Amino acid sequence: MTLELISSHEILFKGEAESVTLPGALGSFTVLKNHAPLISVLTAGKVLYRTPDGKEETVEIKGGLVDVDNNVIAVCVY
Repeated sequence: MTLELISSHEILFKGEAESVTLPGALGSFTVLKNHAPLISVLTAGKVLYRTPDGKEETVEIKGGLVDVDNNVIAVCVY
């Protein structure tokens, strides 16, 4: 699946990811391949994603929005 992680200043990551864990308003949740479509508000915390080569990356965020649809995860953070 494709992860697009952007802020108003830059593209933080754009590429393939095996899993993405996000700090949702009702708690942390993980998105895997073929996840149902959703839109969610994000709170302060960490976005953790794993690339196909097994590398894990973490990005600290203050909040934002995520849109999951058709194996594309678009995350807009601040």
